[in-house]
Amino acid sequence: MSGSNSSAPGSGAAPESLSPLSFAVHAMQPPALLDQGSGDAQRTRSGRLKMLLVLLVCAAPVVASYLAYYVVRPEGRTNYSELMAPLRPVPGGLPLTDLQGAPVQAGTLKGQWLLVVVSGGACDARCEKYLWLQRQLRETLGRDKDRVDKVWLIDDDAAPRAQTLDAVRTNTEISVLRAPRPALEAWLVPAPGHALEDHFYIVDPLGNWMMRVPVDPDPSRFKRDVEKLLRASAGWDKAGR
Repeated sequence: MSGSNSSAPGSGAAPESLSPLSFAVHAMQPPALLDQGSGDAQRTRSGRLKMLLVLLVCAAPVVASYLAYYVVRPEGRTNYSELMAPLRPVPGGLPLTDLQGAPVQAGTLKGQWLLVVVSGGACDARCEKYLWLQRQLRETLGRDKDRVDKVWLIDDDAAPRAQTLDAVRTNTEISVLRAPRPALEAWLVPAPGHALEDHFYIVDPLGNWMMRVPVDPDPSRFKRDVEKLLRASAGWDKAGR
């Protein structure tokens, strides 16, 4: 038939539909291996996600407590003491000694909330008043008092009176340490027009100086600041170093 692509039988010509075919061979990964590789990648991503979630859960209380004080500041909220921004960590090389002259590592100040008083060893009337308030405030914190330590930093070579030491050690211990005044001034800073010994200084358990208490503080307002800090850190700070 005219126009037909068919060949006559016996002509020897191969039909077009039976023309030889060419095959390209490609490297192929078996389906099982593909599934295994995909599963390993998913497990890796899942493991990383779980690790990240664990880290976030562990860090959340610390981050939240600091955000509450340094970022989220409702208009109606006031602090009696002055917040330090940025925080001022205790210098690792702060040259501390005990009253017998033995060196004390600055890192020993970490692990507890600290109420710090600075003065000379002779301890004048304001110093005695501050040491008395320091003791009384801690004792009124109830079950939280074991999360707070008292520290008296002496910035000269004068020997404290025995009766003063006996008074501040009544019912509870106090860390009485010496440090050169220039070294203390590199860490703690008084308000303009005042001296180091005019203030209380509040140090957090990480060793950061974070609050400066006003001169001759009002005891009840001072205590409220300390209670706020203890509440904000209750999720991550425990008693003891």
